[in-house]
Amino acid sequence: MKICSLASGSKGNCLYLESGDTRVLIDVGLSLRETLLRMEERGIDAAGVHAVLVTHEHIDHLRSVGSFARKFKIPVVASHLVHRKSEKQLKKTSVVEFESGCSLTFRDVRIDPFPITHDACDPVGFVVESREGRCGSATDLGIVTRLVTEKLRGCRALNLESNHDLEMLMNGPYPWELKQRIKSRHGHLSNEDSLELMFELAHAGLETLVMAHLSEINNHPDHVVRTTEAFLAEQNVCSPTVIIGDQFKASRVVEI
Repeated sequence: MKICSLASGSKGNCLYLESGDTRVLIDVGLSLRETLLRMEERGIDAAGVHAVLVTHEHIDHLRSVGSFARKFKIPVVASHLVHRKSEKQLKKTSVVEFESGCSLTFRDVRIDPFPITHDACDPVGFVVESREGRCGSATDLGIVTRLVTEKLRGCRALNLESNHDLEMLMNGPYPWELKQRIKSRHGHLSNEDSLELMFELAHAGLETLVMAHLSEINNHPDHVVRTTEAFLAEQNVCSPTVIIGDQFKASRVVEI
């Protein structure tokens, strides 16, 4: 398995995942040019990608999904509702539709899209499973539901949201309405919420942890590193490689 966070944040999100004989992108929220540039910089063959998986229709996740799929003549994997909502962006692409909560087989992997709470029409997280194991991705989470926790158990690699430091958010420059939206069940996970989820998901086989979708205004990588390292130091279940997703540059490619 290989995983690389090509972009993570409110300006654009894109995750590269290689599992078994299948290579996918989860969302393409950057421009096509920037996406291809970052892939080239990390030695990832864009022409070797087999599909783009779409979590939801917000532009920081969808911006270049259609452009990438059309360029390389690959399918887009999206829910029926997201497809309908994004018909303009996904025109002239082959769309494999799914129903949230129902898994599907694609090449040699099983894709399990599960519902999350966010202010989008049909938002999902994904678990991609092959003979190499399971990889889970869940960002733009308003809250951690029991279903989310159960779906993400047993993954070798996790891409998890750690959006904001609560104190920075509440003391920051955002208007009150936006602060309330971010804190709500349809918003984003705080660092503390993310740690609680990690506590539930820690197991001996967890090898890579990507902390994702950090707010530029209401969080700082140092906060996330400190809290994550403190959490890992307090337990003896796992010792994963920790990657902090970045808005402006791709992470290194982690081979598991």
